Amino acid sequence: MFRKSIKQKIIGIAAGLIVLTVITSALSMVLAGRVGHLLGELTNRYIPAYGHLARVNIRSLERSLTMRRMMGMRITQTTPDAAAYAAQLKKFRELDAAIDQEAAEARRLINAIIDDPSTPSDNAALGRLDDRIETTMTDLRHRLNEQSDRVLEQVEANNFPEAARLMADVDGLRDEFNTRIDGIRADMLRQVEASAATVAHEQHQTIAISAVVTAIACVLGFVFAMLVGSGITGPVMRLLQGTREVEAGRLDQSISITTRDEIGQLSAAFNRMVERLRQNQRIRETFGRYIDPRIAEGLLDQPALAAADGQRRIMTVLFCDMKGFTTLSEGVTPQGLVKIMNRYLSTMSEPINAHRGVIDKYVGDAIMAYWGPPFIDEAEQADAACLAALDMVGRVEGLRKELPELLGVRAIPASCDIRIGIATGEALVGSIGSAFMMSYTVMGGTVNLASRLESANKVYGSRCLISEASASAAAAVIDVREIDRVIVVGQTQAQTVFEIMAAKGALSPAQLRLRELYAEGLAAYRARQWDAALAAFTAALQAMPGDGPSLALIARIEGLKQAPPADDWDGAWRLERK
Repeated sequence: MFRKSIKQKIIGIAAGLIVLTVITSALSMVLAGRVGHLLGELTNRYIPAYGHLARVNIRSLERSLTMRRMMGMRITQTTPDAAAYAAQLKKFRELDAAIDQEAAEARRLINAIIDDPSTPSDNAALGRLDDRIETTMTDLRHRLNEQSDRVLEQVEANNFPEAARLMADVDGLRDEFNTRIDGIRADMLRQVEASAATVAHEQHQTIAISAVVTAIACVLGFVFAMLVGSGITGPVMRLLQGTREVEAGRLDQSISITTRDEIGQLSAAFNRMVERLRQNQRIRETFGRYIDPRIAEGLLDQPALAAADGQRRIMTVLFCDMKGFTTLSEGVTPQGLVKIMNRYLSTMSEPINAHRGVIDKYVGDAIMAYWGPPFIDEAEQADAACLAALDMVGRVEGLRKELPELLGVRAIPASCDIRIGIATGEALVGSIGSAFMMSYTVMGGTVNLASRLESANKVYGSRCLISEASASAAAAVIDVREIDRVIVVGQTQAQTVFEIMAAKGALSPAQLRLRELYAEGLAAYRARQWDAALAAFTAALQAMPGDGPSLALIARIEGLKQAPPADDWDGAWRLERK
C-alpha cells in the first residue's frame, strides 16, 4: 500500500492552507473594493455637489452686496468714480456667471450619481433635486436678473428713489431664491448622509463577511490540517510519549507502528533501542546487586573509571565486623545463618548508603566501605563515615530483637554486636585486578589501619575506634574521647586512637564524666603514675559501669606494675594480633 512521505504530507498541508488564504484574500479584496467605490462616490460626487449648492448661496449674497455697493457709490459720490463703478459692475457680472456655473456643476454631479448603476442611490429624490435646481435657476433666477438689471438702469440714470423701490423687490426675490437653494441644500445634505450611512453599512457588512469567511477558512484549514497532519502528529505523539516513558525509566512498553514513512521507520528504530535498553537495564540491575550501584553506573557510563591506572586520594575507610559470629554460626542451621547474615548486612548497609558511602565488599560477616571523591567531597567524607558508624551502632539493639523472630526461636545462641574501625588518609583508588577480573576498590595503609582499628575493639572492649585524622576531620559532627596510642600490626609508627561517643552535643552527663576521668587516667598512665591511673579508671567505671577501655587499661596497668616497661617507653601500646 502506497504511503506518502512526511515531505509530501507537509507540502499537502501547506498547499491547502495557501489555497484557503488566497480565496479569503481575494474575497476580502472584492469587498474592500466595493466599499472603496462607494466611498469614492461619496467623496467625489455627493459632497462636492453639496458644496456647489452651498457656494450658490454664497455667490448670491456676494452679488447682492456688490449691487448695493454700486448704488452707494452713485448716491454718496458727487462725482462718481467711473473706474471703481466699472470694476464693481464687472464683479457683479462675474458673480452672476459663477452662480450659474456652480448650479450647473451641482446638477452635473447629481446626474452622474443617477446615471451610475453600480452604486445604490435614491434616484427619484435626486431627480427631484435636479428639477428643483433647474426650475429655480430658469424661473426665479431669470426674474431676479431682470429686476436687478432695472435697478442698475435707475442707478445709472440717477433715479435713486425708483432704484430703492425696485431694490426692495430684488431683495424679496433674492430671499426667495436663497430660501429655495437652502431647501435644496438640506435635501442634498440628507442624500449625503444617506450615502455615508450606506458606506458605513457596506463597511460593517464587509468586516462581518470577512470575519465569517476568515473563520470558515480557519475551520476548514484546521480540519484539513488535522486530517492530513494526523498521519504525522499521531505517530510523533506516540513516539514522544514513548520517549518520556524511557526518560522516566519505564521500559516495559513498545510503540505501535501505524505508518511506513520516516516516522514509522523511526518508531521501529525506537523499539529496537528500547529493547537494547531493557537488556542494559537487566545488566545494570544484576551488576548493581554485586557492587555499589554508583560504581556500576560509573563503569558503564564513564569508561575512564575502568582504566587500570589508579589515583592517590584522601579517602575515609570503614570496616565493620559482627561480634560473636563464629559462635553464632555454630548454633544455627545453614538456612538460618543465611537469614541472619542477610538481615545483618542489610541493616548495617543502609546507614552506609544513606550517608553516601560506597560498599566495597562483604567478606563473611565483615563489611568494607569507603568515602571520598568522586562519590563525595573530600571535606565531607569523614563526617559522613562517622555519622554512618553512629547510625550502625544505634541499630544493633533493633537487630538483636529481630534475629530471634527471624529464626523463629526465643533466643539466639550468642549475643549480637558489632565492631567498627574508621581511618582517613591517602589511599590508592582505581580498578585493580587481573585480565580475568577487575575490582574498583581502595588499597594502602589507610585501609590496613581501618581494618586494624576494627580488630582493636576486641582489645579495648569498644564498638567504634577511629584514627586521629578521622577524629580531627569530623570534629564538627561527633564527640570523641582519646583511647590510646597504639602501633598496629604492619606499621611502625604509633597511632592515636579515638572512640566515637555520640553525635556532637549529644553526650549525657555520665558520658561527659567518663571522658574527663578517662583522660585523667590516660595522662597518669603515660606518666607511669600507675596508682593515680588506676584510681582515675576505677572512677570512670563508676561513672559508666562496664566501660571496655577503662577495664582494658586497668588490666594492662596491673601487668605493667608487675613488669614495668623500659625506660624509653613512650606510652604507645603494640597490638600483637590483627
